[in-house]
Amino acid sequence: MTDRLKALLVHLLTATGAVLAMLAMLAAADGKWHVMFLWLVVALIVDGVDGPLARRYHVKHNWPTYDGVLLDLIIDYLTYVFIPAFALFQQGLLPGWTGWCAIIVITYASALYFVDTRMKTKDNSFAGFPACWNMVVLVLFALNPNFYVMLAIILVLAGTMFTNLKFIHPVRTERWRPLSLTVALAWIAFAWWAASVDFHPESWAKWGLVATSLYLVLAGIVQELLPERA
Repeated sequence: MTDRLKALLVHLLTATGAVLAMLAMLAAADGKWHVMFLWLVVALIVDGVDGPLARRYHVKHNWPTYDGVLLDLIIDYLTYVFIPAFALFQQGLLPGWTGWCAIIVITYASALYFVDTRMKTKDNSFAGFPACWNMVVLVLFALNPNFYVMLAIILVLAGTMFTNLKFIHPVRTERWRPLSLTVALAWIAFAWWAASVDFHPESWAKWGLVATSLYLVLAGIVQELLPERA
């Protein structure tokens, strides 16, 4: 198999995210939230795999006809932002004005974040919360806290998108990468477990989601507070 064909196959893999987004949206339209999240978890896995493959097979050089970065951003906005925001509003977790506030903040702030050229830090982490609302909303579905708590979480995370607070990329941030990758894989397993049992309130998956989510949210900030020794 030639390098050009390998690069094309990576682009085609990335594009499957659009199909997964549609399947998730159809499930959401039917109110099948657990099915929607299962499709979004699959999309998250594809998104985690295609980046390393794109760098390995030098897709910009071997298949420059397709803009892999643009393709990835389009799909990420659908699967990370738009569909989770729709689910949060449509399911009714945030009633009345709180629901409207949440979806406006999520979609508007994320659109600006996705086009911010300062999104990435020197160590391939993110400057500000990287609009992973798919993960946030899944945890909210699993925990179902008070709606004011949900709104506060959303507003705080959205606010950090316009700061220099560091959030790790589990695959690309080199510092603590083995641990970060392990935690990210554990988060995916807990997310799949929670969604597969339709977010049953007695499932232990929600506590695994809490623990792994706290690490993924706070690890980058802790790294900033504890700089590496020379």
